[in-house]
Amino acid sequence: MRISLVTGSFLLALTGSVAARPAVTPPLPERMADTGGGTQLITAEAPGTGSTTGTVSWWNLRSGQWVRMGSASARFGAKGLAEGKQRVQGTNTTPTGLYDLPYAFGIKAAPAGTAYPYRRVSDRSWWCQDNEASRYNRWVEPLPADCRAGEAEHLIAYGTQYARALVVGFNYDRPVRGRGAGIFLHVNGDGATAGCVSVPAAAMDRILAWADPDRRPHIAIGTRSGPTAITRY
Repeated sequence: MRISLVTGSFLLALTGSVAARPAVTPPLPERMADTGGGTQLITAEAPGTGSTTGTVSWWNLRSGQWVRMGSASARFGAKGLAEGKQRVQGTNTTPTGLYDLPYAFGIKAAPAGTAYPYRRVSDRSWWCQDNEASRYNRWVEPLPADCRAGEAEHLIAYGTQYARALVVGFNYDRPVRGRGAGIFLHVNGDGATAGCVSVPAAAMDRILAWADPDRRPHIAIGTRSGPTAITRY
């Protein structure tokens, strides 16, 4: 009887200790609805839609598990974040959603180890955001006659932000006019962005050296919870 009581007490203690263990939260990409089908992913997560700061992390899929390769503080639009499918151009909001990364560009040369397609900015390089232009939401060089300079970004004028950057495929493949143009992952400027995601220069260099086009990286942008939660994309 004594042995039985001791054994029972031991099992109860063991069961209690197991039950007390905190649940392990799976890595963020494993909790997402979609990661784009590749084996690399960038996540840009903000606390809420009104936030202008958050975290960017980059991940590799290894043997079926997502492993975080790095992270950095991030900045978002001056007016926070908005659902990408309903976003309106000129609102200074960062579009939430899951997007591909067509190519990289920069005023500076690509950092060592960059394998991603990389386009150098010159004084003839513009990004057309004119809703009436035939090349809406496209790099243009030189500025075409139907794209007004006041409705375009002269890329070389942003020496800090566009030192190095990645094009985010928001509204890119089949542009919807009025939804927004020129959304990038780029180097931090003085504060919040006009709708892009930005990170410190050192982090941007690390991301470009890490990104492998053969692994089809995507970027997921969203909030910690709610209708624009990053896990919904």
